Amino acid sequence: MLGTAFIFDYYKYPIVPVKFSYENRDTPIIDALLDSGGDFIVIPMPIARYLGLKLKKAGSVDTAGGTAPLFKSNLDMTIGKKDYTVVYNNLEIHVSGRDDIPVLLGRNPIFEEYEITFKKKRNQLILKSNAP
Repeated sequence: MLGTAFIFDYYKYPIVPVKFSYENRDTPIIDALLDSGGDFIVIPMPIARYLGLKLKKAGSVDTAGGTAPLFKSNLDMTIGKKDYTVVYNNLEIHVSGRDDIPVLLGRNPIFEEYEITFKKKRNQLILKSNAP
């Protein structure tokens, strides 16, 4: 897998197509915002409810919109679509108690596993695998 790369269209924001799965339920493909300022993956509460996630309290977080409760859970995440995808099984994620945030892909695991290149003039976001 070393050297394989995803190439995504980049227009206004660095967006990665993802799908979440839990038990026998899948989301449709969702545009997730690549977030270099975040440590982990965060999803809004409506997605957690849709999947029927079992949530554990994880405290609260200060955001630009104020303080929000935070929960933890585990699910499977698929990056990409059609021909090339990568699946992360039993991935720990955080769930925001807010409904008005996008899906955020923080540094773990994306920034550890990929070399990330923003080619704004070509409108491309490239994730090149570091994994053997």
